[in-house]
Amino acid sequence: MRQISIREFDIATASRQEFQAAHALLVRLEAEAWPEDPPRSLEDWERSIRSVPPFWAVHRWVAWQEGQTVASANVYMFDTEHNRHIADGYIGVDPASRRQGIARKLLARIVAKAEGEGRTLLVAGTDSAIPAGGMFMNRIGARVVIVSRTNQLDLVHLDRSLMKRWCDEGPRDLFTLGWWIGPYPEEYLAPICELKAVMNTAPRDDLQMDDWTWTPEMLRQGERSLTERRTERWTLHARHQTSGELAGYTEVFWESGQPQTLWQGDTGVLPKYRGHGLGKWLKATMIEKVRAERPQVVRVRTGNANSNAPMLRINDAMRFRPYKDWTTWQVELARVRDYLDRQ
Repeated sequence: MRQISIREFDIATASRQEFQAAHALLVRLEAEAWPEDPPRSLEDWERSIRSVPPFWAVHRWVAWQEGQTVASANVYMFDTEHNRHIADGYIGVDPASRRQGIARKLLARIVAKAEGEGRTLLVAGTDSAIPAGGMFMNRIGARVVIVSRTNQLDLVHLDRSLMKRWCDEGPRDLFTLGWWIGPYPEEYLAPICELKAVMNTAPRDDLQMDDWTWTPEMLRQGERSLTERRTERWTLHARHQTSGELAGYTEVFWESGQPQTLWQGDTGVLPKYRGHGLGKWLKATMIEKVRAERPQVVRVRTGNANSNAPMLRINDAMRFRPYKDWTTWQVELARVRDYLDRQ
């Protein structure tokens, strides 16, 4: 077998040639995972990996074989007060280089780094378009904790009459809608942190993850990352008229480098304000603004756990359709270490 060399990919010191080689691998891997999409440019990809918010600690490696990049790996770890037991790993191997033990070599690097940071649980996602990922997770003893899917709405199929009805039926007697285009207003940072906590009520199934707590500093760090990546965020929020409390929100993300695709982010309504049709009103109002002001968008993508029945009902009615399945796995690092030591 041809010799494999694993090298750490440090974005602060990597050469231009190393960036170009790593990007070439990324293009091959994304062509397999997202065949409908145009390849990301080197400049867009480089901006994205240089703009990771500081509340994530990230480490990367690239596998080389005869001067070519054949695989890559990374591990993300929360640099926050919560969820410090988790290491979120990724390994991607070029289809032509699989079944050579490269993933295992990269896994050893992930495990060593995560153990060194005191992490105890490895979490990873696999893509139904790449069955080799699930097979590998099974081999290392991981178990499935969340089954989800990417849903896609082709805007030519959008039920516009339904969107009009949802907008017309919005509970205007109880709530007022408002927009935040780009960064959040300074005076709303604390209330927004409280509002975003509603996403902790979304299904996590068997994933051993604690609630996520946002701080104003983290919000601003995330916004700086979006700016550096040239990604626009639109947020539509609902305010309860009597109390003045933020009751719910929805957000979307648009990248100039992928202008035809819009990514739907969070949609959440505080439990005490559910049952008024707020989710439908928010989603319909957002999609109508997108149609009017971003005519280049032809598709909207979003991720939903299969157990998230309320959001799936809204998305299904909007004519989102399953695009691909995702599986989230978790495994104790001690168990992965045993697997590696046996090889």
